[in-house]
Amino acid sequence: MSEFKRIGLVGRPGHSGVVASLSRLITYLQAKNLSVMMDDETSELMENVTVDVGTRMQLSASCDLVVVVGGDGSMLNVAKHVASEGVPVIGINRGKLGFLTDILPDEIESQLDEVLSGKYTVEKRFLLDAVVNEGGEKKPLGSALNDVVLHPGKAAQMIEFELFVNDRFVYSQESDGLIVATPTGSTAYALSAGGPIMHPDLNAVVLVPMYPHSLNSRPIVIDGDCEIKIVVSAKESLQPQLSCDGDVRYTASAGDEIYVTKKSVPLHLIHPPSHSFYQACRSKLGWGSRLVRSDD
Repeated sequence: MSEFKRIGLVGRPGHSGVVASLSRLITYLQAKNLSVMMDDETSELMENVTVDVGTRMQLSASCDLVVVVGGDGSMLNVAKHVASEGVPVIGINRGKLGFLTDILPDEIESQLDEVLSGKYTVEKRFLLDAVVNEGGEKKPLGSALNDVVLHPGKAAQMIEFELFVNDRFVYSQESDGLIVATPTGSTAYALSAGGPIMHPDLNAVVLVPMYPHSLNSRPIVIDGDCEIKIVVSAKESLQPQLSCDGDVRYTASAGDEIYVTKKSVPLHLIHPPSHSFYQACRSKLGWGSRLVRSDD
């Protein structure tokens, strides 16, 4: 018997395939006599469905499992709501890459059959918390599953800042900004900026400079439990912005101190038993498959 009795559904708006997958999911889950709940945004995509509806916070508080239908961006949006409640999530891929949402739409029933029967693996993906020091008091800015990014905003100009790790000075830099990425985020924006791919099991964070005004400035991988402090230059005339998973959460001023640390509660990401991180890399990044040997 399944340990998951109440299933939450979250769908990406503006994608025709999402509605088809949600309808298929509802039919499948209700046929198994499981309770189904949607968040209010997802319910607006559907017509003539009889399921409970609530906010995403209510979803994470009352469900045993949340199924996200969309791309990795949809999973990022859901992660900050469900991580704190410890509710596991699994993704149906209706996006492009799908490192986090790995069930194909045509395999919904077969893959979920295994998950609901207890055949699955769980990855604990940690998030980052960003805060700003305002008059000696740390004000929360947001959480990120992929990355926290300091950038110049709309202006295509370099910004100046200082970087500290565990209160030890690392460097001062003039660049387009800095990406602070988790292993989950290492295959996202950080990868595009020249950062390394990190296995999801690593307790590590990568600091990736964005177009630094220096030929010897390279990404640095540090322990995931380190405290990262970014100090905006006191002479900085621009107002850099801080984004959490692409969502702008703060406009910084000269002298601001921004702290980034690992969130205490991880996201529990469920995969079917056939999932492989390396296979995902081969599929999504175009890595070579095994060589075919010929007897000729």
